[in-house]
Amino acid sequence: MNEHNASTGAGKSAAGSDRETGKVAAAHEIFQILHQTYPDARCALTFHDPFELLVATVLSAQTTDKGVNKVTPILFDRYPDAAALGAASLPEVERIIRPTGFFHNKATAIVGIGQALTENFHGVVPREIDQLTSLPGVGRKTAQVVRGHAFGIPGVTTDTHVLRVSKRLGFTNSTKPLVVERDVSALFDESVWTLLSDTLIFHGRARCHAKKAACGACPVAGLCPSFGIGATDPDEAERLVRSP
Repeated sequence: MNEHNASTGAGKSAAGSDRETGKVAAAHEIFQILHQTYPDARCALTFHDPFELLVATVLSAQTTDKGVNKVTPILFDRYPDAAALGAASLPEVERIIRPTGFFHNKATAIVGIGQALTENFHGVVPREIDQLTSLPGVGRKTAQVVRGHAFGIPGVTTDTHVLRVSKRLGFTNSTKPLVVERDVSALFDESVWTLLSDTLIFHGRARCHAKKAACGACPVAGLCPSFGIGATDPDEAERLVRSP
């Protein structure tokens, strides 16, 4: 390599390093502002143990956490543990969880979870991702929710809000869950992964909506590379803000 090529290569490497450093700094600043905006960001599902959180998270697919919280007290009062749920009557479970939608598939999944936990894990919810994802109806997203909130094991939860908001904020260029998880994890310390996920979910629910984002009422508008995809007028945007 001649001197010119060597210096050019070094320059490109330094520029790439500077860009990456700037990207990390911007991501951290965005997270700090969003955390201040949503200091109560947390898992909104009501649960008392890993079993309840696991079942509630499966039920939360394509519905609201508030809706799930209305049915789970009835469900867990009748079926308080994995063995009881695994032995439950499918039509009875369907009747209880019907308000959450897709009740037949969800009932089949959670009764199957009860059976699998009883048969394979002594009725105890496992901590490892591969074991969690071996359960009926449990994908990586659900596994990360359980690990992060029931066991305190950090993880990036790539739910629909995290996928959308991460891409809009420039944390990733992808919408594929595994790629987004990898990209977002690389920008932040492991200790904040769970809180970061909760914060991005709150922001997605409150302002960074899928159809019409409240850009003009966004606390990170000045740092967001996607500013302008939604309403930029402050008054119009403020009307779009919802409770997370």
